Amino acid sequence: MSLFINGRFTTQPVTGVQRFAAEIAAALPQATLLTPPAGGRAGLMWEQRALPGLAAGGLLLNLGNTAPLIRRGRQAVVIHDAGVFDTPESYSFAFRAWYRTLHWALARNGTRLLTVSEFSRARLAAALRVDAAAIGVVPEGGEHILRQPADMSVLAEHGLEPGRYALAVGTRAAHKNLGALAGAARWLGERGMVLALAGARDTSVFADAGAVAARALGRVSDAALRALYENALCLVFPSRYEGFGIPPLEAMWCGCPVLASRAGAVPEVCHNAALWFEPDRPESVVAALEQLGAMREEMIAAGSLRAAMYAWPAAAQRVLELAEQAA
Repeated sequence: MSLFINGRFTTQPVTGVQRFAAEIAAALPQATLLTPPAGGRAGLMWEQRALPGLAAGGLLLNLGNTAPLIRRGRQAVVIHDAGVFDTPESYSFAFRAWYRTLHWALARNGTRLLTVSEFSRARLAAALRVDAAAIGVVPEGGEHILRQPADMSVLAEHGLEPGRYALAVGTRAAHKNLGALAGAARWLGERGMVLALAGARDTSVFADAGAVAARALGRVSDAALRALYENALCLVFPSRYEGFGIPPLEAMWCGCPVLASRAGAVPEVCHNAALWFEPDRPESVVAALEQLGAMREEMIAAGSLRAAMYAWPAAAQRVLELAEQAA
């Protein structure tokens, strides 16, 4: 049976979902990538109306949360989390209404459901009222961050010194919980260090932390992000909800210690290779920073061992094995 991949992700801004789709597609050269002529609403209409015909007679892999509803069987969809059910405040009404309707219907039209962690499997099973055993799990990878040489110019551009900043990676979405790092930014500032945020150029995130203590970098390239990881004191990841959590995995691949909130799938991914804090207790972030000093080398070693368990070729093979059950 021919293998097709829904290439709608190629027209979308790159987040963790699009990263997953691109990596899996690249690791399955035997598949035909079908792409829409444009993104946005045009891409959605193409996916729902034209894509089923283009993939007729084959197995269709949908790697980015959405899939054509009119197709009955012979397709799999990777739904990365149950965020539209569990953290509705992070999404617009129209977006969450569409995703809830779509995911509920896909769970009942013969589509093979896949996700990226045991946490997401349990949350999706509860939200969609299906047996958890019917949802396959495909852990992600993180070695992509090492493909390009580190671009050290990002440090000079933003006035960052190696080992003198903590790094946060995320957006202003409510569940990313970046506001919980204000206390950490102050703690760092008192010691002549800064908190740097990659992913969103929005100083209001740390409005009460002081301009000196926090630095918003905006979106950065993979080469720049590698440099940021490799030269940071640590990654601080305060998210309240993650279907997987690629930044902590990328950090571990780069030898960067991880301080993370004990929430979502992040404990499942990092296990004993991170220092943990509570997402709703900002003071616990500072406690983790204070603890890091005596454990930094130990956390780097543990992170390296843990990261090696997650790689994209294995993820692609797992996607294919699970999807073929839909054929």
